[in-house]
Amino acid sequence: MTTLKIDLVSDIACPWCAIGYARLQQAVATLPQLQIELEWHAFELNPDKNAPQEPILPALSRKYGRSEDEMRASQANMMQIAADLGLNFSKMQQRYTCNTFDGHRLVKWAAIENKATAMKLALFDAYFGEAKDVSDATVLANCAEQAGLDKTQAERILSGDDYADSVTEDIANYQQAGISSVPAFIINNRYLISGAQEPAQLAASLQQIAAEMA
Repeated sequence: MTTLKIDLVSDIACPWCAIGYARLQQAVATLPQLQIELEWHAFELNPDKNAPQEPILPALSRKYGRSEDEMRASQANMMQIAADLGLNFSKMQQRYTCNTFDGHRLVKWAAIENKATAMKLALFDAYFGEAKDVSDATVLANCAEQAGLDKTQAERILSGDDYADSVTEDIANYQQAGISSVPAFIINNRYLISGAQEPAQLAASLQQIAAEMA
């Protein structure tokens, strides 16, 4: 059996990152001959912790220079893709922009407990499925509990700066490596797959990489 290490660079506020992970799961399910080791890495779409939160549609409209109606249609398309993958994006258009640094700190902690994926999925669900503020300490602690982690410990981490250096280093390292959009899948530190590719395409790429590594 061939083992592939996948470093997945993503942000909690990135819908394509949630979709990309779900598609990766589908791809891997068709490749029983491969063993996958996954590690999550931080990226911030909204790095300014002091920026005012605003409704997502006008924020995206300004960012991409497109009308709110166009952004609404784009989001609706993503909601359908997500639903087909079993993801809850039902309140995607009601969310607000927010900084995700503290969420990334909890993912770093969760990795030590072997619960990083559960933590990430709880955060995705809170943000896209429930339009919750994933910069809020109470919301984050509840997500940690949902992921099977100790809520009191999560609250303690959030009240301090544990794992902040690890997140900052992560973000800087991947920016320096030229990662400017997410999701980014880095395979065995050698191959880059950008974007949330379709499961069949992703599976073919992983198969090809495994063959080259053999």
